[in-house]
Amino acid sequence: MGQTLEQIAGKLKESDKKVQLIYAFNGTGKTRLSREFKKIIEPEVEEDEGQEEQQRKFLYYNAFTEDLFYWDNDLINDQEPKLKIQPNEFTDWILKEQGDVNIIENFQRYADEKLTPQFFEKVEVKKNKENKNEKFTTYPEVTFSFERGDRDEGDARVNFKVSKGEESNFIWSIFYTLLQEIISILDEPNKSKRSDNQFDELEYVFIDDPVSSLDDNHLIELAVDIATLIKSSESDLKFVVTTHNPLFYNVLHSEFNEKFYKKKKGEEPKLIYRPKDFCASRLDKGEDGLLDLMLSSHNSLSYHLFLLSEIQTAIDENKIKKYHFNFLRNVLEKLSTFLGYSRWQDLLR
Repeated sequence: MGQTLEQIAGKLKESDKKVQLIYAFNGTGKTRLSREFKKIIEPEVEEDEGQEEQQRKFLYYNAFTEDLFYWDNDLINDQEPKLKIQPNEFTDWILKEQGDVNIIENFQRYADEKLTPQFFEKVEVKKNKENKNEKFTTYPEVTFSFERGDRDEGDARVNFKVSKGEESNFIWSIFYTLLQEIISILDEPNKSKRSDNQFDELEYVFIDDPVSSLDDNHLIELAVDIATLIKSSESDLKFVVTTHNPLFYNVLHSEFNEKFYKKKKGEEPKLIYRPKDFCASRLDKGEDGLLDLMLSSHNSLSYHLFLLSEIQTAIDENKIKKYHFNFLRNVLEKLSTFLGYSRWQDLLR
């Protein structure tokens, strides 16, 4: 029986699994699900003056995360395009505490190793909690250029606007670096020994389709990196990962079904993650707009078989929609490549 987004979010909260992996077609409501889940875990409350700031319990990466970044294209001079960053605590915190080295390394791992972002620092004077003037460091913009080994210090840096895929990759790299740092902090069980205590109450991390524009090789690498980072977490932090990409899903499914050992200097390897800590599901949207979250088997997603099953169901129930023809073409294109046909249309007969 179909359920609302709020009910599905409630099911996610009820799960005792460390990792929940969900496959869903685009348009099913993955991003909206992350918002509903946030409302349950971290309901908005009106802050009274003098009340201590509520600690964050929920952290997510989705389409709204990318909305924090926008381009100033310098339309007049066409020389200095800048990626502007909306004021937010996490970007400022990770850059202030950790610098930009890890972000740049993570970005270049999935992009060109010479494509280099440069963050600009700005010092502002604002009122603190005691209503006194205090200096705050922010990072409101970033530029991109290719670093050349033969460039002299005096040479001008040529900045340019990166592609949409590179931009998405860059934004994910900031979040991934933030997540690396948070997991490292929370792995210290003694709160008094942690380098920062603003994440002490964090319960969930929700990741929705981090980078969909990567080529297959980099997408596999990204999936392995995410799974390894999540499995390395020793705290009670829980994770929900949603995607519409079958390759990304399958690699994550495979990785989360492997044990993970962590070895510290002078100690025997410690088992900190087991496959039983993980579950996989498929999110489907019905004709009435309601949703079904169905647990998957231990097998990874056989995407072509899934598409054929969806097409057959539509035929049996006489509910064929336009997107079912896209499903059919998807299957035929893969089949034509496998069989050596130059045109998928040759298989129609």
